[in-house]
Amino acid sequence: MKFFVDTADTAEIADLAATGMVDGVTTNPSLIKKSGRDIMEVTKEICGLTDGPVSAEVIALDHETMMKEAEVLRKIADNVCIKVPLTIDGLKTCKALTSEGTMVNVTLCFSANQALLAAKAGASFISPFVGRHDDNGLDGMMLIEDIRLIYDNYAFDTEILVASIRHPIHVLESARIGADVGTMPPNVIRGLFKHVLTDKGLEGFLKDWKDTGQNIG
Repeated sequence: MKFFVDTADTAEIADLAATGMVDGVTTNPSLIKKSGRDIMEVTKEICGLTDGPVSAEVIALDHETMMKEAEVLRKIADNVCIKVPLTIDGLKTCKALTSEGTMVNVTLCFSANQALLAAKAGASFISPFVGRHDDNGLDGMMLIEDIRLIYDNYAFDTEILVASIRHPIHVLESARIGADVGTMPPNVIRGLFKHVLTDKGLEGFLKDWKDTGQNIG
């Protein structure tokens, strides 16, 4: 499963990229606002930190203006992936852009039927929001299972990009189901490294090593 970082914080992206765990980046208007930076400037910098797709989201709600915004965004770098909402106009834009060879991430997906529509429109990625699904008393991982089954039934090329990941269990379940990508905040990726037994084991090794009085090098 590929790991995308869900942030517009370039320092966090650069630090995580050094681990080899970053396969791409997703941004949205809320993350751009949080960064406090110009969307063109920060997106260009992010594109230089990873060779993978960098999702940049259009703001318009109508197809014509979405296409105009997409034209501006995709000129930033070759690895820009245009992000559009799962609406009729968003899917029109998806179809037009993917027909031209541009990567498209269809976002705000909350049903398997929506995911089916996105795949038929040629989406490169579909972004089902598991955390928000859970928040509303639904089973976010069941949604991923349904989408995986449908996509496998018809051999769609659209990749399942699990979004709104809140904790490591979401990552584990997504990997078990066979999701293609998980996009997550930096703190969730860092949480995957942590285990109390790893910390305890390391503490013991270091104590014993100190007792030997030796140095390496």
